Amino acid sequence: DYELCEEWGHLYPVPREDLINLHREHLLHLLEIGNMEKALQLLQRIEDPGICLAISEQALDQHPNLAASYFLADYLTAHFYANLTTARRNEIQALYMGSKVLLTLPELSRINYYHLSSRPLLMLEQLLMNMKVDWVTVAVQMLHQLLAVQEVGFTVEDIDNLLSKYAGKALNFAFALKEKRS
Repeated sequence: DYELCEEWGHLYPVPREDLINLHREHLLHLLEIGNMEKALQLLQRIEDPGICLAISEQALDQHPNLAASYFLADYLTAHFYANLTTARRNEIQALYMGSKVLLTLPELSRINYYHLSSRPLLMLEQLLMNMKVDWVTVAVQMLHQLLAVQEVGFTVEDIDNLLSKYAGKALNFAFALKEKRS
């Protein structure tokens, strides 16, 4: 049905907003069923970059599943980096990084941290608080790799400070001196 509507749009004038809505819903459908290749082909078929940007951003703002969020954040960063405001760019890159970190976690545990996908530092802190040290190790390595090539609202030093803070808390323990009784 989406493809039929798309053909119709080539034959008859369709208002811009309706065209954006049609392509956005088609894109979300393709991403939902996991067909990333067709989703990419759909985006490449759209001739107007403004419409393509609007479709991608609106689809991302609808908070699709993890793989779709990762795909859209990656696509927007790769194709529309210069068209995005600094705040929006940081937001999308944080979502990209958070999604990438989530993909390193065991599949059954991802749902517990999905709500933090746009806030990778907070996700890292939550993993530390839940004592998921092995997962934190993989997440930190991933974030270090990503921060080496991208700028976002935090740095490697922020990650190190967070790790130091929780390492210090792990060493804090209360004790009471007992008096010897004769």
